[in-house]
Amino acid sequence: MLFRNREDAATQLAERLAAYRGQQPLVLGVPRGAVPMASRIAGALEGDLDVVLVHKLRAPGQPELAIGAVDEAGVILKGRYFDMADGGYVREEVRKQREILRTRRELYTRAHPAIDPAGRLVIIVDDGVATGSSMVSAVHAVRAKQPRRIVIAVAVAPASALARMRAEADDVVCLHAADDFMAVGQYFEDFSEVTDEMVVETLARHRSPLPPHAPMNP
Repeated sequence: MLFRNREDAATQLAERLAAYRGQQPLVLGVPRGAVPMASRIAGALEGDLDVVLVHKLRAPGQPELAIGAVDEAGVILKGRYFDMADGGYVREEVRKQREILRTRRELYTRAHPAIDPAGRLVIIVDDGVATGSSMVSAVHAVRAKQPRRIVIAVAVAPASALARMRAEADDVVCLHAADDFMAVGQYFEDFSEVTDEMVVETLARHRSPLPPHAPMNP
């Protein structure tokens, strides 16, 4: 295992991102697993915390395989395996995933109103990336709101996904480029589920910008 848990990975990412401290970064976690990581990074960099809502589109009969991704606005990013699904399946899968995103936005906004990324240095955090579709979709969604700069920060990703992300973001920080990637969880000793309730609690602690030298949240 490379990481004890997400906290360990977030601490290492924060160290690699230290050059951005003092620039008031907006740190966006990809729910749900990356939100506690983004919280720790936001604390370390004296930044603000929010979420970016995108979701992978699952392959027919293979829910772990992404054929693409969709954002809150319904913008679809086609992945490598997109053509393995027919139009009817894709429409229904997009509907399902957008409903999940709508529900999450409503839930999360009660704890933490969305922060406008316009003109901001934005750091998008995830615990790991498989195909890169969801992360690239997240970058597109944020880029449309005209941030100053977009940085991707992930614990682990295969080389193919790293290439996709580097073509889209201004900077990419990845702790481990995996040659034998199968699943994100294989690189963590503890890869416990992060629930919506945990995300809400984490966001609620960041309702206002963190003061200098504030302790990092888990």
